[in-house]
Amino acid sequence: MSERKLLKLPKFSERQTLLTARRSLKMARSAHAYVRGNTRKFYEWLDSADIEKIPRGPAVWICGDCHVGNLGPIADTEGNIDIQIRDLDQTVIGNPAHDLIRLGLSLATAARGSDLPGVTTARMLENMMKGYELAFGEDSENPSFQRHRPESVRVAMRRSMSRSLKHLARERIKDVTPTIPMGKRFWPLRGDEKTEIRKLFEREDVRRLVLAMIRP
Repeated sequence: MSERKLLKLPKFSERQTLLTARRSLKMARSAHAYVRGNTRKFYEWLDSADIEKIPRGPAVWICGDCHVGNLGPIADTEGNIDIQIRDLDQTVIGNPAHDLIRLGLSLATAARGSDLPGVTTARMLENMMKGYELAFGEDSENPSFQRHRPESVRVAMRRSMSRSLKHLARERIKDVTPTIPMGKRFWPLRGDEKTEIRKLFEREDVRRLVLAMIRP
């Protein structure tokens, strides 16, 4: 019996339907998961809101999907670690206030799912706005400013300093070898998909980008 038949992997034509159903199930489990998984609904709601009450900043690159799950430790080319947005697949040029509204909504729904009191939720949002303002202040690059961060942020940054790709491999694929086991979370690629991936990484601009991310 083949591995594909044994694992009952879905056909290529069934993948999108299955993925959509799984996402809907996750979103139905909590309000926070719904906010994370339904960017389109968020912007439909934002479009129908009273636009006059939303501050308008200069059109800049915004995340487009700014929520707490998309924030985490990131290293720059010098090896310095900072907490940044690390999911940019929905990045667009737009009003920066949209990112703050989405992040605020994500914080509020996460707090609600944790049964935190309303006062705590309000303070979380106040500190989010305060932090946003401070990041543009004159002292934002000052070392003393960097040290005055919440303990949870500093702990996340310290832990990230000792992690490597091997840690990620053990968490995600249960091994440190470059082999991804087929199953519920990973499906085999078709021949034409493999061909397109090879073409992508044969491009010189893509190769330079990958090397820039892995070099110390």
